[in-house]
Amino acid sequence: MNPPQPARAHPGAPFAVTFDGREIQALPGQTIAAALWASGVTAWRTTRDGGRARGVFCGIGVCFDCLVTVDGRPNQRACLVTAVPGADVRTQEGTGHDG
Repeated sequence: MNPPQPARAHPGAPFAVTFDGREIQALPGQTIAAALWASGVTAWRTTRDGGRARGVFCGIGVCFDCLVTVDGRPNQRACLVTAVPGADVRTQEGTGHDG
């Protein structure tokens, strides 16, 4: 039996998104969570009770630990939202709504 061969995938050129005002790179088709992880960011939300740091937990959209604010829209699951050039991603504090 022959060992499996790599897929030989060739992703498109990286592009920039911002995370809390800092530019990070993402690849076409990559989720925001994957781009954040690849940039060394492992937490991007704080809980509403206690302000504890959260990031990816399930990675498939079942839980809500990876919530971020994207282009002013709170409560976006970073593991499901595809990164797009120029997206403004922000750490979400609590519910993501002021007040």
